[in-house]
Amino acid sequence: MVIKVLGPGCANCKKLEAHVREAVKELGIEAKIEKVDDFKEIMVYGVMKLPALVVDEQVKVMGRVPSPEEIKKYL
Repeated sequence: MVIKVLGPGCANCKKLEAHVREAVKELGIEAKIEKVDDFKEIMVYGVMKLPALVVDEQVKVMGRVPSPEEIKKYL
């Protein structure tokens, strides 16, 4: 499983990455977590609001920071 956190590195982007890591740890699953801050790569996903969460190349959330519990549902 590949999980991507899309965003330029703002506070919400860092918070989303922390929530993702917490959810992965709690579920005990193996996942590659990538931070994507290149706007050209972000635009490939058609995301207009940041931060965004991408799981296995599918955008799951954009423009907000979901809780670790919500993130678990997408994993």
